[in-house]
Amino acid sequence: MSLLARLAPHLPYVRRYARALTGDQTTGDNYVRVALEALAAGERQLPPEMTPRVALYHVFHAIWATTGAQLEDKSGVEGRDDASRRLMQIAPRSRQAFLLTALEGFTPSEAAQILDADALDVERLIAEAQADIDAELATDVLIIEDEAIISADIESLVKELGHRVTGTATTHDEAVDAVARHRPGLVLADIQLADGSSGIDAVKDILKRIDVPVIFITAFPERLLTGERPEPTFLITKPFQPETVKAAISQALFFHPSRQREAA
Repeated sequence: MSLLARLAPHLPYVRRYARALTGDQTTGDNYVRVALEALAAGERQLPPEMTPRVALYHVFHAIWATTGAQLEDKSGVEGRDDASRRLMQIAPRSRQAFLLTALEGFTPSEAAQILDADALDVERLIAEAQADIDAELATDVLIIEDEAIISADIESLVKELGHRVTGTATTHDEAVDAVARHRPGLVLADIQLADGSSGIDAVKDILKRIDVPVIFITAFPERLLTGERPEPTFLITKPFQPETVKAAISQALFFHPSRQREAA
């Protein structure tokens, strides 16, 4: 089996991870591109003792620690608010461990393989990252979801993190109307809604009005992870794990530029 065939199923997800890690689609895609070029040129090899998915993330992190890290715009760090600056300071290890397990679904032992770390160290890093993230978050949330049980589950998770659910919507029109009534600080959206309308279209219309972080929660991730622009930085696949949703919420709020400006 060719290298491309082995890695193809995992590329959309390593791109998603890189974007969440960096907080930016362009920067995240650049890290992934450098990793793939290194593999194609034979400069890096997939460790044979690892599964293809774990091995791909392992190579990504090897690149991040060397060539890839040079792609980041260091000048932007000085202008960040205190919360975002502190989060950037805990990168790469704590933030990587947190995202690998909570967002990408790796076990602590798999994350340890990826990071060349001990599993106990990974658990400590996760706890440190979560504590830093949760300390800075509190906002109003709009949930766009047509399945009542799933909507209730998401609302419960949002409230556990200390946020307020100020609106729920099951259709495109309800979502746009909810934003007109009360501006949210975060939107959680499905892409297939009750009346056949599109959550993607609803989000596009919302973003024409306000600058707000968006997390898509969907059973159809392939409709969004196409390799074309625009793509969401934060995407969760149904059925989801509670910790995955919590991780995405934390990262989306911390990284979104408008939040940094408001806190400045």
